[in-house]
Amino acid sequence: MRRFQKLQILVDITSLHMIHQQNKEKLLQQEYQFVLDALADCQETAIQMGEGIEQTEGADKEIEAIRFLEQYCETLYQMSVQLEEISAENFYQSLEEALLSVEKAILRMPIRKEVVFLPYKASMWDSLESVYLAAAQDENCDAYVVPIPYYDRNADESLGMMHYEGGEYPSNIPITPYEEYHLEERRPDAIYIHNPYDDNNYVTCVPERYFASRLRNYTDQLVYIPYYVLDEIKPDDHEKIEKFQNLCLMPGVIYAHKVIVQSENMRQIYINAFLENAKWLAGYMGHFDRKKLEDKILALGSPKFDRVRSMSRDKIKVPDDWLRLIEKSDGTWKKIILYNTSVNAFFKYNEKMLTKIQSVMDKFKEARDKVVLLWRPHPLVAGALQSLRPELLAEYERLVERYRKEGYGIYDDSADVDRAIVLSDAYYGDYSSLVQLYQETGKPVMIEDVEAV
Repeated sequence: MRRFQKLQILVDITSLHMIHQQNKEKLLQQEYQFVLDALADCQETAIQMGEGIEQTEGADKEIEAIRFLEQYCETLYQMSVQLEEISAENFYQSLEEALLSVEKAILRMPIRKEVVFLPYKASMWDSLESVYLAAAQDENCDAYVVPIPYYDRNADESLGMMHYEGGEYPSNIPITPYEEYHLEERRPDAIYIHNPYDDNNYVTCVPERYFASRLRNYTDQLVYIPYYVLDEIKPDDHEKIEKFQNLCLMPGVIYAHKVIVQSENMRQIYINAFLENAKWLAGYMGHFDRKKLEDKILALGSPKFDRVRSMSRDKIKVPDDWLRLIEKSDGTWKKIILYNTSVNAFFKYNEKMLTKIQSVMDKFKEARDKVVLLWRPHPLVAGALQSLRPELLAEYERLVERYRKEGYGIYDDSADVDRAIVLSDAYYGDYSSLVQLYQETGKPVMIEDVEAV
């Protein structure tokens, strides 16, 4: 039984106790019809309790509380046919004894937690996966993964095409369709999100009902875990903090009850950002102090690190079309270079970024007998260009199409970034959150110079 369900049943039982007392007084006044109507209402309440318990616990189980509810309903019936014969005191005592048995049985019922994970991009699932796996292994917890849809942003900031990636998750992750999971009814004990933006993202946007400001109303524990990891920043490095600080103040961070960050340094940066903006944030959070922030923001590490550390090359199923490019004639593998192109690089370098990518491709095409390029652009590049750099989109799409058609390298637009990290021998590309993750492998990292073509 869920905690909120138990509390609701106990509230209903308290109401029934009050009705018993009221009907004792009405019986003394011989208002029999009033009492009969009230007993019928009590029975309807008991039936609804039983149906609710069976729905959550299973109708095929032998449940002590159901048995006592049935006995309570029988007592209600017996009282209804004896109204003019039984004393008000005996009437009251009979009902109270039956209801107290129900109440004690409800209190004995164990509480189960329900936790729901609401990812929107399948490629960002690794930021939540290890937490989900731990919850799924807890025998007293029901954990659900409910991928939610998201929209592209048009250039005028209106909502564009809707996407849903529920079919792109690992095979060991059971998926619940978002249409079938109603937060208002389920009221999970905890909701985990990795999207902090609400309406503040110029590339994508989730439906408003999944904004952190709304989700907070459906749970006592809204937990935000960033979908990225960053190069470590020291709390006194003000220049770097200034560039990062806006991420600390996104709606998902503000409205979450708990925020999980990658390190103690990051935790202090978040706390300081809140304290520096206390006057503005008070309108959203009410009064808060450092102690409250220390309880809210926790340095528990990123689940993204957990997933990379748990994977090894020999456990990865490599697609056949990848293997044809990777394997040499003697069965050994060529070197695999993970080439990562980021959204921010396009915003910074514009047309130069397209020229750089073509230059990289030309060089790896020449070296294809020894090295395989595994190009994995950020999954939001096309959407970001459509929204914020539409003049670059057509050429970018032609570049992608040409690369895929020529077939000398791997194009990875799957949701599984960790497969590319584990399979590759080195990283080359833009400086992004993927760099911090790749460094966990101990393999070489090379940052491209877009200006050098």
